[in-house]
Amino acid sequence: MRSEEQIERVRKLCLALPGTMEKLSHGEPTFFVKKRVFAMFSDNHHNDGHVAVWIPAEAGVQESLVASFPAIYYRPPYVGVKGWVGIELAQIGNDELAGHLSEAWRLIGSPKRR
Repeated sequence: MRSEEQIERVRKLCLALPGTMEKLSHGEPTFFVKKRVFAMFSDNHHNDGHVAVWIPAEAGVQESLVASFPAIYYRPPYVGVKGWVGIELAQIGNDELAGHLSEAWRLIGSPKRR
C-alpha cells in the first residue's frame, strides 16, 4: 500500500473518534483531541524508511511492543523518549491499528487522573 493510501487509512480511523481534528504539524497529517496530539503520520521522516503512525502509550508498553514485534513497532525520534510508539502501517491490520489509535485517543483525551 502506498503512503497516500496509508494516510487515508489512518485518517479514516482517527476521524471516526469523537472530537478529533486533523492539522498539519511538522509537514505531516497530525490528529488532535482537546488540542493535544494523539497520532502523527510519518511518511519516510528524514528518509528513515518508515511509513508509520506515532502514538503515545502507557508506561512500559513501548518497550514491550518493540521487543516482542520489532517488524511492526519501533521507538520514533523526538517522542520515543516520552514512551510513544511508531507503528509500521504495512505490517498491521485495520482492527489492531484501530485499537491502538483508540487507546492513544483515550490516553490524551481523558481527564487527567489526580
